[in-house]
Amino acid sequence: MSRLLPLLILLGCLLLPAAGVPARDIGPDEARQVLARPPAGLVVLDIRTPEEFRDGHLPGARNLDFFAPDFRQRLETLARGDAPVLLYCRSGNRSGQAMRLLRQWGRDDVLHLADGFRAWRAAGLPEE
Repeated sequence: MSRLLPLLILLGCLLLPAAGVPARDIGPDEARQVLARPPAGLVVLDIRTPEEFRDGHLPGARNLDFFAPDFRQRLETLARGDAPVLLYCRSGNRSGQAMRLLRQWGRDDVLHLADGFRAWRAAGLPEE
């Protein structure tokens, strides 16, 4: 059993994103794993500009422009929901700010692609 315990702990850690975990930063590989086994209702939120979004984005992502005049209002509406969120921008700056807002509004189920879409693309992961 002592040899099996580390394996069980590792498997449990790999499955945590699918079960919903507290807000935290993740890397491209973990984001890929989350998208492969998404928690129910997962919202993949790209907060780059529409032009950046059209250039490529994570599979299934929806766009909410950080610079839009109604960004904060639309993000707050999303915060009232109960669907988990995978949040990203180009480099992690804008999405980091949005994650802090979501946490202030009581959301604790936000996964943040900390190094943004550029890290996703650099890893050669699929995009739409």
